[in-house]
Parts: sequence; structure tokens; C-alpha cells
Amino acid sequence: MDDTRLYDVLNVTKNSSDSEIKKAYYKLAKEYHPDKNPSAGEKFKEISFAYEVLSNPEKRETYDMYGMEGLKERAGGGGAGGFGADIFDLFGGFFGGMGGGGRRGSRQRKGEDTYHPLRVTLEDLYNGKTAKLQLKKTVICKKCNGIGGKAGSNHSCRACNGRGIKVSFRQLGGGLVQQVQSVCSQCHGEREVINEKDKCKECKGAKVTQETKILEVHVDKGMRDGQKIPFPGEGDQQPGMEAGDVIIVLQQKENDTYTRNGCDLSCTYNLGLTEALCGFQFVIKHLDGRDLVIKSPPGDVIEPGAVKMVKGEGMPIHRNPFEKGNLYIKFSIVFPAKNFTDSKNLKALEKLLPNRPKFEMPEGEHVEEVDLDDYDPHTDDRRGGGNAYDEDDDDEGAHGPRVQCAHQ
Repeated sequence: MDDTRLYDVLNVTKNSSDSEIKKAYYKLAKEYHPDKNPSAGEKFKEISFAYEVLSNPEKRETYDMYGMEGLKERAGGGGAGGFGADIFDLFGGFFGGMGGGGRRGSRQRKGEDTYHPLRVTLEDLYNGKTAKLQLKKTVICKKCNGIGGKAGSNHSCRACNGRGIKVSFRQLGGGLVQQVQSVCSQCHGEREVINEKDKCKECKGAKVTQETKILEVHVDKGMRDGQKIPFPGEGDQQPGMEAGDVIIVLQQKENDTYTRNGCDLSCTYNLGLTEALCGFQFVIKHLDGRDLVIKSPPGDVIEPGAVKMVKGEGMPIHRNPFEKGNLYIKFSIVFPAKNFTDSKNLKALEKLLPNRPKFEMPEGEHVEEVDLDDYDPHTDDRRGGGNAYDEDDDDEGAHGPRVQCAHQ
């Protein structure tokens, strides 16, 4: 795209360096600043905009490739690089009459997307569900078709000359100026105003009204926490803009039994000592209401913390619900109470268990038998059993100087 108008405004070429462009802008800005040259306001705006584009590498690249039409399209589509659509309206006279070349048919600007959370259970994500969500949205007024009043009653805002924004200039040091834009307070950026008597009775000149919308949200089997379900074009409507999307964001509640990890499920089950040693059968309720009978044969000893897998009983895979992950069960062993049996039964039990490791009592003066006490970290304050090394150094006055232990 051979569009050189912005370069022509600054009296530079497409091959000019960044420093040459900056130098040219400073020179022209001083010459055509409104304070020095009140009649050159439009010229100064052209110079400022040309420099804004050419001093930005991304904007300059877009302009070199696609010309002014490319810049306008990026602005209208909300593309990257900080392009603002309003700036093109501000300089409409300068950019008007763009003939030959460039990309035509810039797409309509799109409104912002609206996000709504939807709380779901793990059962919902396993089985799938349909939820109805009631939303309030802005829609084009049906009575005036988004005009805001009687046909022909709209007229250009005189305060901003129909631009929707006001431009002011702030003096900086070194002869530089800063261009400041603000939304017009008279038309609120709408570029046009309507006399009070001509305003639409339905929307009162706002061009839009509020409407309640019921969305039917289909939560598919295997969907995940945080997954988004879009409803294109169901967002707020504004005249001259494409409606944004409504995006439903799934938020999973915690489950009392199961934890999800991707396509797998996991849970914890407490086994008695007899079950852990001699085999077991128990039932757990699955997320779809089925009773799963879990069995382990005698002789298959379950150790504390052991993890077993039930293949194919995890979460359905999204969009392929006949395939599922795995279910993992972590076992915790519950030991019997202290007084669960008498000494006679203990001896009988010991005969059934593996032999104790052989123990030999050591001899000599250095041997001392000690007792084991129950430990409770919430009540043990170490009184009576504290270590002298736990005392503070500043207790010397109460107990005398500390004596260092002699080394043997």
C-alpha cells in the first residue's frame, strides 16, 4: 500500500529514521502551535496525528502495509497497538476522500462481552445438565429503532462539532505540547443531541432500553471448572455497534466425597485393621447414583496410605462421554482402641501375626528404662519436662549464671 500522506505532513520519507521523524515533528509543532499560530489549528492536529502514528513502530508498520484504511480497520476492530477509533473521527476531514487501494469494508465495531458465573456441582459436570439463566441486557429501542426520538430530530452537537470528543492542548517544557482528549459533556460522546420535546417516550432519548432474557445453558458431561460457554451476540446492544457476547463461566462447588484431577476422580476411605489384613467389601455412591461395590480378597494386605485404582470410573471425557478417566481410592487404616481386648486374646492374636523382632536387653550402668506418655501438641506446655536450652538467656539473674557442660 503506497500511502505516504502522513510522511508528507511531516516532510519526511518512508525511509526516514525515528530520530528524523521526531526532529521533523518538533520543528513543525513549534511553527504551527496554536499559541504562535492561532489560524493553524487544523494543521497542528494533522501534524500531531501523523507523529502519533509514525512514532509508534506497530502503528507505522500497519500504515506502511495497509495505509489509512488499515489503521481505521484496526481501530474499528479493537485490534492491538492502542489504536483508538475516535481519533479517526476527530481527523475526519484530513482522512476523507481516501481513494484507490487499501482494504475496504471495515467491519462494524463490536461491544464488550459480558461474563456471568454459573455455580455447578461435580455431579452436574459428571452427568451434564441444562440450566436456565435470567439476565438483564440493553437492547435497541423498538419504538424509535435506536434513533432516540422523532425521525429527523437528531442534530449534530454544537459543543464538539459532532465529534463526540473535545480536544485541548497542554503546554509542556521545551516548547512541546500534549494533546488531551475528553468525552463531550453535552452529547456524552454520542456526537448528536435531541431536543427534549422530540425524545422517544419509551427510551427517553437513550436509544436503548432494558430487557430480560432467559438463556438456556447446556452443561455437557466432562466440562471443567472455569470452562466458558459463549452465547454470541447476546450481549448489550448499542446503535451502530455489533452486540457483544454473553459468556457463561462454570464455577464448581466442592464435593464432600470426590476430588477431581483432570479426567480422574479420587477419594479417601477408612478401613478397620481386620479389613486391611483379612480382606473387605464396601459400597461407595458414585456421582451418577450408582452403588460401586469395592472388594479386596483375603491375603491382599492394605498398608496405610495405599492407593488402589478402579479403571474407567473417573470423569467422562468432554465431547467423548463414553470414555472416562479412573477412580483412585486412598486407604487410611483405623486401629482399634487401647482396651479392645484382654491379655488372653492378645496372646492368641500374637500367634496369628508375624513373629516379633528378637530383642536383647543391654547391660551396664548406662542402661535406663523410660516410660512412654501420650502426646497432645495442643496441651503440652513442656512444664516439668522442658530442656534447659529452651530457657531465655535473660533468666541468668533468677537462676544464677549458666554453666557449660563439660565434654568427656
